[in-house]
Amino acid sequence: MKSQLINPVPLLALRELVVFPQQVVPLFVGREKSVRAIEESQKENKYIMLAAQKDARTSNPQQKDIYTIGTLGEVVQLIRLADGPIKVLVEGKTRARIKRYVSEDEFMLVDVEEILPPQEVSTELKALMRSVNATFDQYVKLGKKVNPEMIVQVNAIEDPSRLADTIVVQLNIKLEDKQDILETVDPMERLEKILGHMKSEIEILQVEKRIRNRVKKQMEKTQKEYYLNEQMRAIQKELGEKDDFRNEIQELEDKLKSKDMPDDARDKTEKEIRKLKMMSPMSAEATVVRNYVDWMLALPWNEVSEDEIDIARAREVLEEDHYGLEKIKERILEYLAVQKLVGKMKGPILCLVGPPGVGKTSLGKSVAKATGRKFVRVALGGVRDEAEIRGHRRTYIGALPGKIIQSLKKAGTSNPVFLLDEVDKMSTDFRGDPSAALLEVLDPEQNDTFNDHYLDCDYDLSKVMFITTANTLHTIPQPLMDRMEILRLSGYTELEKLNIAKKYLFDKQLQENGLKPANVIMEDGALTEVIRRYTRESGVRNLEREIATLCRKAAVEVVGKGMDHTVRIDAPSVPRYLGQPKFRYGKGEEESQVGLTTGLAWTEKGGELLVIEVSVLPGKGRLQITGKLGEVMQESARAALSYVRSRASVLGLPKYFYDKVDLHVHVPEGAIPKDGPSAGITMATSIVSSLTGIPVDKNVAMTGEITLRGNVLPIGGLKEKALAAHRGGIRRIVIPKDNENDIEEIPLTVRADLEFIPVSHIDEVLFEALVCEDAKFFDQLLDKKVVRDELLFAEEKKPVQEESQLEKGTASIVTH
Repeated sequence: MKSQLINPVPLLALRELVVFPQQVVPLFVGREKSVRAIEESQKENKYIMLAAQKDARTSNPQQKDIYTIGTLGEVVQLIRLADGPIKVLVEGKTRARIKRYVSEDEFMLVDVEEILPPQEVSTELKALMRSVNATFDQYVKLGKKVNPEMIVQVNAIEDPSRLADTIVVQLNIKLEDKQDILETVDPMERLEKILGHMKSEIEILQVEKRIRNRVKKQMEKTQKEYYLNEQMRAIQKELGEKDDFRNEIQELEDKLKSKDMPDDARDKTEKEIRKLKMMSPMSAEATVVRNYVDWMLALPWNEVSEDEIDIARAREVLEEDHYGLEKIKERILEYLAVQKLVGKMKGPILCLVGPPGVGKTSLGKSVAKATGRKFVRVALGGVRDEAEIRGHRRTYIGALPGKIIQSLKKAGTSNPVFLLDEVDKMSTDFRGDPSAALLEVLDPEQNDTFNDHYLDCDYDLSKVMFITTANTLHTIPQPLMDRMEILRLSGYTELEKLNIAKKYLFDKQLQENGLKPANVIMEDGALTEVIRRYTRESGVRNLEREIATLCRKAAVEVVGKGMDHTVRIDAPSVPRYLGQPKFRYGKGEEESQVGLTTGLAWTEKGGELLVIEVSVLPGKGRLQITGKLGEVMQESARAALSYVRSRASVLGLPKYFYDKVDLHVHVPEGAIPKDGPSAGITMATSIVSSLTGIPVDKNVAMTGEITLRGNVLPIGGLKEKALAAHRGGIRRIVIPKDNENDIEEIPLTVRADLEFIPVSHIDEVLFEALVCEDAKFFDQLLDKKVVRDELLFAEEKKPVQEESQLEKGTASIVTH
């Protein structure tokens, strides 16, 4: 084999194409580098190197992305198109190998080495050529995709290398296989590979031919059966026998006459039935039309269930099914009262927001029971397709109406109680935004003309009473939230949980575990022990699980000792059934400590106690914050420290104390993300305590945002935070003065055990929280004149050393 080195030539990278010697190929060239390579080849009538890309998706290929062996060719014809790309006709000349990349700037310029195959033709090679020609003849006759004249041209070729290159172009094989054949220099080895590919393709073509013949016979059989069936129908018609298809259409027309539906829906259904009459019952389109007509006739257009406007009974049903939730019950009763006075009103759209397990979903069933309406529920958790709400258009195979219309058909009335569960768990992808589709559904001013894509006509949803549920509001889009009336369900108090357990959960678990009331006596102390030390939640789901465990343990004893045996469960016996307590009741600190303050946090599951620790270390004024805190919470720590520095002399601290110490602020449970501004006064109190050495009262918890001037700003979630303090044994709570009105929302039983201390300035917080016997300290602290003096002489102070940059924390859950 001889080879010859060719001077630098332009390189054209090919996508999903391999060019062989003697092959003429038209190409559309659009990439800038490729166009310049073509133009360069035209300047001096140069050759051009044609090499395939390894990955066609690579838009700007580099050396590693291009095969080393390709075909050296030349441009036969070039046509410039109006929109930018150029069309060229290239002809492969010979195999070549890229030896070196000379340049890659404007276009790729490479040194190539020409590869010439051996010229000797042995007897074995001649026999192989004959076998290849015969196999190619069989391939062409089976495939019918290659011009039969190619057989004559191929048989006339005597050069084995050219024969291989001519046949491989006609084969339907993968790019990698063609590249492999291009890289095979020996003609005999190349022909053997081509022969293997052709035999494999011939086997596939033979299988396809058998399948086509079988399908053809089946179609002929089907057509014959259809013809005979039509003849039989004609004979039956002459004999006076029933025509099933015509009878079905007549049944549809009779249903339409008796159906109470809007005029536009009736006209559309009549039109579809007329279209159905013109169709063959065996056609696919007839099935689509028939399904549409069935849906139109099955929907409860004007069918409504009568509301049971009995306020006393409705109140009784709501009280029977749910304990507490007074605001929700009051809102339902208001709706029923107005309905009785007005006679007709648009259904309200309520959104029940609260932590898991507080009874949001079951409340929807109770509302339906109280109003005498049918109840339907659609779970929206994980829904990400807009068609789930609006339905699919009938052009799609297997199209159906959306969940709204399907649920109304299931209910059988057009005014059910419709629960959209977990509306905050919807997501969005390329198929659309289901929350945007709900905007029309949940708008009382628009939903009387709701248009489902499948029905393609308006449906009145204004009589439906929609109830949505959510755990949080920040994941619900603002336009959707604006259409709903938000009703918040807070976590249950200990007393409420006790009553729920006694009235509902215990009886339910007795029945589910096959026990009689006489088999198990559950004392209030046992339930209280379970609530305090085996569960920590806003709802009652875990409480029900623990009660179920107690009932199962009791069932084992009853079965072992006889059905008349009675199991008495009191507080001391609970660990025997449930094991060691999972939680420590009364999470408040056991003693007052320096630099440790109890704060209050809000989470999706309710309120929590949040301890903030501060340590003072020798240093140079650096503030270190740990505990996986978000940016807002870190900013609160900086604001608290800035205020303490501005009040240094009042607090009895050295003038430049911050030059010689570092402060480390830490919030335990570091694996849980935390964020929000309401820990500001808690951090300030801990910082002051750690710097002055004065302990913080263990019986005081606090919440509030701090400003640089020491003002205390209002916060949210006071009810949940108060419940957490009550649950943790805290008895005094420092709150912002602007939150005084929120105290009314806290249950009376909790309010009676707590002392709320409204404050407007951090100095008042320190007065309430620090355990200090020095009255002079607090007199100076609360003297407003001192504050003014501090501000007047602020300019004379030494410039504050800039604090070191804090590492930014990430927070995925808002806990304040």
